[in-house]
Amino acid sequence: MTVKDKILQGRTYLGIELGSTRIKAVLIDDSFSVIASGSKQWENRFENGCWTYSLDDIHGGIQACYKDLAENVKAQYGIYPETYGAMGISAMMHGYMAFDKNDKLLVPFRTWRNTMTAQAAGELTKLLGFNIPQRWSIAHLYQAVLNKESHVPYIAYINTLAGYVHKRLTDRFEVGVGEASGIFPVEGIGYKKEYCEPTEKSLAEKGFDHKLKDILPAVRNAGEKGAVLTEEGARFLDPEGRLKAGVPVCPPEGDAGTGMVATDSVLKKTGNISAGTSIFAMLVLEKPLNGVYEEIDVVTTPDGSPVAMVHCNNCCSELDAWVNMFGEFAKLTGNEIDKSRLYETLYKNAMTADSSCGGVTAYNCLSGEPVIKLDEGRPMYFRTPDSTLTLGSFFRAQLYSSFTALKIGMDILFDREQVKAEKITGHGGLFKVSGVASQLMADALSTPVSVMKTAGEGGAWGMAILAAYMELSNGEKLADFLDKKVFADMEVTTSQPEQTGSEGYKTFLERYKKGLAAEKNAQF
Repeated sequence: MTVKDKILQGRTYLGIELGSTRIKAVLIDDSFSVIASGSKQWENRFENGCWTYSLDDIHGGIQACYKDLAENVKAQYGIYPETYGAMGISAMMHGYMAFDKNDKLLVPFRTWRNTMTAQAAGELTKLLGFNIPQRWSIAHLYQAVLNKESHVPYIAYINTLAGYVHKRLTDRFEVGVGEASGIFPVEGIGYKKEYCEPTEKSLAEKGFDHKLKDILPAVRNAGEKGAVLTEEGARFLDPEGRLKAGVPVCPPEGDAGTGMVATDSVLKKTGNISAGTSIFAMLVLEKPLNGVYEEIDVVTTPDGSPVAMVHCNNCCSELDAWVNMFGEFAKLTGNEIDKSRLYETLYKNAMTADSSCGGVTAYNCLSGEPVIKLDEGRPMYFRTPDSTLTLGSFFRAQLYSSFTALKIGMDILFDREQVKAEKITGHGGLFKVSGVASQLMADALSTPVSVMKTAGEGGAWGMAILAAYMELSNGEKLADFLDKKVFADMEVTTSQPEQTGSEGYKTFLERYKKGLAAEKNAQF
């Protein structure tokens, strides 16, 4: 059967992910191969002290992304897609979207990138004996109540970005369990009951008398059926009118969950690192953690297994800015360079530099970074007087800085909790240049780091896999479905830790930690 026939017969699966800098759509067939994709670049705004995207950004962005996908299908196969076997929505996790009873957004969407809920996160963590990070939805709600914000009396429900788009498409107020675990702590397939009562009581004492089950989205397991694309949802996604209603829609997931799926990391002792605008590591736990750490989130896989998550707000943005600057320089000299070639040239040249970066140290923080106790972001770099400042040493320092806050958080898991990782798989934009980020991370973590052929497809591909899982699994467990059907013949490259690189990174890390005081004092 040709790909065109599969498109016509709806034997394809669509995943759309709203990431921090790009909305991406990936279409796969029933062999899980990518047959088309589409994308739309976008950027968050810092308005009135808040990192946000407007509803116009969200609506226009996802429609432009879908249109790009449809046009690419038409260009390759001569037809526009009208239906799919299933589809699903993913987005950056956490954050806060509050709505009134008429579905009106009460305040601008507050993204994961904001660090405005320290008081709420601290009080909730103490109340529950469970780490509640600043970016979780419950922390945002609790902080809004503490601040007596004017919109609070009108709240009918709150949602995440993935949950919001899913509701627009299906008219169902629900999220997948992995996404739910960034809203409020979960246990099994549902919010943890023993935590709901004290949270509700504390909120009621502050004037917000609602049951969490009424204001938080319902929780669904991976593969759970029920939601379908409505007529209104089809027109919302495809205003041109080609897309038909009735497509099954799987539970929406966050980018953490789709990252686990995209890297075959849902079994115990497996882990993945997702590296783009933000960076986070996920390790599926064998047993509960002994301690409570503000640097460690406890979330779940899309099928409800507990996961230790180290999430850092900053990863590639500062690195990208430097790449763009060198691209601008090349253009000024009349030697404009293709963006992919520019990245590859700069990254691979960094691998020729001294492994300790020759005395150069960089900090990539555009926004606050709770893992290193940084309230506001200030990108900076410094070097010692006897350092060797070369293009390679500078970019190696920038690459190191993109994951060093993550390394500091992961050391808690490895050293204090003795968590084991049999394999760590990387995906996302940082890994697109083969053999660079994976090698540097392997050296830093003293653990092999693998990258799959699909690393650049990221979470949108993972979401498409979850859509396919809902329709094709026949009751099979998610881990078995991934191992036996999706990844059985996947091309994988693995970087092993190298002694010289590990020793050089340790030297860089020592300088990085010593210089944090200067980074924290640069708040002006």
